Amino acid sequence: MNLRLFRIFKTNTISKINYRCTSRVVPILNNYKSNSDDNQSSYFRCILGATIGFIGYFSLREKVTAATVVNDLKGRREKYNFIADVVAVSAASVVYIEIVDGRRIDAFTGKKLKISNGSGFIIKEDGLILTNAHVVVNKPNAIVKVRLTDGSTHEALIEHYDLQSDLATLRIPVKGLPTMKLGTSADLKPGEWVVAIGSPLDLSNTVTAGVVSSTQRAGSELGLQDRNIVYIQTDAPITFGNSGGPLVNLDGEAIGINSMKVTYGISFAIPIDYVKEFLAKHKTKSPQVSKRYLGITMLSLTPSILMELKMRNPEMPTDIQHGILVWKVIIGSPAFNGGLQPGDIVVKINGKPVHNTTDIYNILESTTGSLKIDAVRGRQQINLTIVPELH
Repeated sequence: MNLRLFRIFKTNTISKINYRCTSRVVPILNNYKSNSDDNQSSYFRCILGATIGFIGYFSLREKVTAATVVNDLKGRREKYNFIADVVAVSAASVVYIEIVDGRRIDAFTGKKLKISNGSGFIIKEDGLILTNAHVVVNKPNAIVKVRLTDGSTHEALIEHYDLQSDLATLRIPVKGLPTMKLGTSADLKPGEWVVAIGSPLDLSNTVTAGVVSSTQRAGSELGLQDRNIVYIQTDAPITFGNSGGPLVNLDGEAIGINSMKVTYGISFAIPIDYVKEFLAKHKTKSPQVSKRYLGITMLSLTPSILMELKMRNPEMPTDIQHGILVWKVIIGSPAFNGGLQPGDIVVKINGKPVHNTTDIYNILESTTGSLKIDAVRGRQQINLTIVPELH
């Protein structure tokens, strides 16, 4: 009996203790579980918030960056559009020059037959225009017309010209014209940006740009033995019709006159400092007397030019060692009427070998009557008779 009571008492005591412990632990466990759930929920909320924040940040940063790039591009057009700035300053003074035959009519248009065209630019507001001599001189029955940028056309008078330097001035009866400022070619540097403005293939006020390739290209290197000129070489693209137009620096000043092209990317301009000497020399002079002319634009064949021509034209005879290349023939000129064509190579005149353009000028000045021309056309040897005219 006593033993049973003891056991019951002992058991009850332990049960009470267990009950008390259980009643205390269960709420603690419940609280821990509740806190764990809250912590996990808070953790996921933090992760979700951070993710949304990062996405929003990078999205906003891309938008800001894109907006910045767009704004930068908008600024570049005004900041770096230097070629357009040059054109805006200088283009109004550039003119289109057209040579027409006063005696012949074009059967298709009913107008006077056009012989050739070129470019020039106004240097005095009273109508004085500068151009190349080969653009306006030695044209039969020629009438020189000048078209301004406003579309008006005026007949021009040739005031002065120099065939050896290939420079000429014209005069039109108009006042108050926009003028081109003459700069200096003395401080010109290779690599400097330049702009050529002219009328290639009758397309007036065409703009091309490039850099100065050389400032010291002697005429002797180009086969122009008769010209004591150091040319400006540039890669600004020019072609027929650009002759006489200005080569302009980034200050909008003419630093040369575009005169000839050898091949694409290689063209030459007469330095403006040499042009200033020509203008000063002829300021008080009367117009020159008439001279005999053929009516061609020509280029002396130096060894380097001969090599280039032979590489480009496999049909060209390999035994040609000298001569002048006929670059252009004026329609209606003595050379045109005598059968000379662009691309012909003149090797002899009146039995005398021709080595450069000086030989041509000397023969014209020292002879009278017709000239017997020995030339090469493709693979053929041709013989022509040309009667020079006075102009």
